[in-house]
Amino acid sequence: MISEAPPFWWKKPGWQAYALKPVSWVYGWIAGKRMRRENRPSVPVPVICIGNFTVGGAGKTPTAIAIAKAAVENGLKPGFLSRGYGGTLDVTTLVEPHHRAADVGDEPLLLVSHAMTVISRRRIEGARRLVEAGADLIIMDDGFQSARLTLDYALVVIDSVRGIGNGCLVPSGPVRAPIQEQMQQLSAILKVGAGDAADPLVRKAARAGKTIYVSAIQPVVPPDFVGKRVLAYAGIADPDKFYRTVESLGGNIVERRSFSDHHTFEEDEISDLLALADKQQLQLVTTAKDFVRLKGVHGKAEELLQRSQVIEIEMVFDDPNTASDIIHAAIENCRTRVLKGN
Repeated sequence: MISEAPPFWWKKPGWQAYALKPVSWVYGWIAGKRMRRENRPSVPVPVICIGNFTVGGAGKTPTAIAIAKAAVENGLKPGFLSRGYGGTLDVTTLVEPHHRAADVGDEPLLLVSHAMTVISRRRIEGARRLVEAGADLIIMDDGFQSARLTLDYALVVIDSVRGIGNGCLVPSGPVRAPIQEQMQQLSAILKVGAGDAADPLVRKAARAGKTIYVSAIQPVVPPDFVGKRVLAYAGIADPDKFYRTVESLGGNIVERRSFSDHHTFEEDEISDLLALADKQQLQLVTTAKDFVRLKGVHGKAEELLQRSQVIEIEMVFDDPNTASDIIHAAIENCRTRVLKGN
């Protein structure tokens, strides 16, 4: 899966998108066929998948964490299932806090602080490992379009500012699979934020009888942050979203540095960030994902860690019962599936 999002993906389709259309048709046919796969293996516990329509971040990980918190409050023992994108381990692994992002990926290190987490290139193996470890609810972070595993509930997250970009399939645009196929397979849509870019798709889903939830990403305000002159840096799918968050908290962004999603920071890049912050007397600020990616890395990364302020975020649902409703629906769907012998 492509992880980089060219700028033209988020604009009205132009010559770049049209030039790549033949490749997108092939990609869409393969992706659609994969989503229609039948007789997928299953596990005897509910499986909730948190996905998105497009390549790039829409808020899947904070959504998964919010659902896990609700599961614990409901007396369940949730477990996260991740592919471990960006990590080098290619065997099914129960993630431990001492693991490095270079080994297991950055998102699993965020997840494991909230519930047991397994990374696996083969979803069914990872799911079985979680069940063996005692999980009675599995929350998949991503994998909606490609999971070779029976899902009991598929929640698709969409950013209200970016929407689905130019609406074209990869590589002409950011869409991961034909929208109609995704609509048929999803259980509900979670619209994140107050923008209107997602509204046409949300209305289409509502007409198809799909459940629509609304939420917002709520940042945690660091102490003494208002008016602070900062150097903001981020290696995530949508760095601009992070910069908007910093500014909404009152931070004065003097310099900003954007890197690719899941970026591994090189020593010279770290040195440049530190030198620029020193030269202009700026506070370094970054995302939680970037922070965990730097943990366990020796050299100047340790200094960058100590000097960086992390902007923590959490997903807040408009309806406080949203997460519990999703969990209960998944449990009922699993119960029906098991009774049918699937």
